Amino acid sequence: MNYTPEEKTVIYAAAVKGMNNRAGLAAVRGGDAVRHLDGEEEKEVSAYTAMLEKRGIFIVTFLSDDYPESLRNASDPPLILYGAGRRELLKRRKLCIVGSRITPPWAEKFGKTLSAELSEHFTIVTGLAEGGDAAAIAGALAGGNLISVLPCGIDVCYPAAHTALKEKILEKGLILSEYPLGTGTAKFSFHARNRLLAGLSEGVLVLSAGVRSGALITAGRALDYGRDVFALPYNAGVSQGAGCNALIKAGAYLVTEAADILSVYGIVSKEKEEPEAEGEEGRILQYLREQGEVHVAALAEALGMRIFEASAALSALELKGLAVKSGGNKYSAL
Repeated sequence: MNYTPEEKTVIYAAAVKGMNNRAGLAAVRGGDAVRHLDGEEEKEVSAYTAMLEKRGIFIVTFLSDDYPESLRNASDPPLILYGAGRRELLKRRKLCIVGSRITPPWAEKFGKTLSAELSEHFTIVTGLAEGGDAAAIAGALAGGNLISVLPCGIDVCYPAAHTALKEKILEKGLILSEYPLGTGTAKFSFHARNRLLAGLSEGVLVLSAGVRSGALITAGRALDYGRDVFALPYNAGVSQGAGCNALIKAGAYLVTEAADILSVYGIVSKEKEEPEAEGEEGRILQYLREQGEVHVAALAEALGMRIFEASAALSALELKGLAVKSGGNKYSAL
């Protein structure tokens, strides 16, 4: 991969000298770090980039044409990004989807649906964690419009249980990190990663968030950067959604369908036919929409049905994407 002399000086400062930070950024913005390298420095950069290329990894510098403009204009972007996968995704419109690791089943399923619809218009940006991140990945992965940003080196997988998922993203989408190979996670690196999620994107959708969720940090950075913030609404008293409700109270866009987000950007969504629910299925779906999350036994009693009949109808609604099962044999409408 060919780098301009200016890009090589940035790689030298950020990667070789370890200045992928505010000091390095200030030097580049001031012009101090942009100079021609001497012979030894040139060799160091060439050896470093050749090693990365052998491993299928590229570097995007602050001076590269495809360094995301939204991130470049943020207050604290990294000098370089390490990437593996589809580099062309860096130039496309991006929307971030995040959520806490403990995301209710209905929000995960709904988040997957939203991610799939939104990925037709945006590249979805998220992390690699369980819960909200996993839902965003599940929705966007098939189409490949997906960027996953890591809080560690690009050759490290956190959580380790998502190693296979990471490989799938590498095949179809893009993995990004600001950290050198072999760098593990640290407490600060999650906060730093969250700023990248927000900085890369035009807006941030929060699927779930407790009062101290990392998803709220991403939303906060989005507000700092002047980005749009969207959130799913939750019933009062649901701890996994307390942060989402707080965001909505503070002015975030309330989201119940993809059109709520697309309309903000002047995008007209395609009309989609909702699967039909008739007879007992229709009665159950209506009850779920009125009552919220309900145990199958309570539902059967309220509607005068046998439990096995209610369970069969609920399974059919699940297959149609109209209901979702949560813990304790409870169901809620989608």
